[in-house]
Amino acid sequence: MDYQLAQVGSKSKVFILKVTGIFFVGLAILGVVLPILPTTPFLLVAAACFAKSSPELQKKLLSNKTFGPMIHDWQKYRSIPRKAKRIALLTIVLSVCWSAFMLQSAMLTLLVVALVTGPFIFLWRVPESK
Repeated sequence: MDYQLAQVGSKSKVFILKVTGIFFVGLAILGVVLPILPTTPFLLVAAACFAKSSPELQKKLLSNKTFGPMIHDWQKYRSIPRKAKRIALLTIVLSVCWSAFMLQSAMLTLLVVALVTGPFIFLWRVPESK
């Protein structure tokens, strides 16, 4: 009986990871079109979900000519392409400027700056590939 419960839990975990991976691939695709959303982090989360739930989907994602190289560089070298890094950093700066303009409140602008400082520093320090 315990084996059956473990198997059911495992099946539901695999299903949740697959759905989560597909959701993050969708967000990454939106990130290609919308400059507000970052593409690479969403792809990394999707790849991690697929690694634990679906080798087929992981292989498909890694063999994608657009997204595969970014994921491969991160997994192997812990680096992101120079262009992706620059776009991400520029997007953060422009988003903060736009937020400051729209919010017109020093306190809310400081809150936005505080929220993006960590991700900005992280991205700044990530090595560049190619």
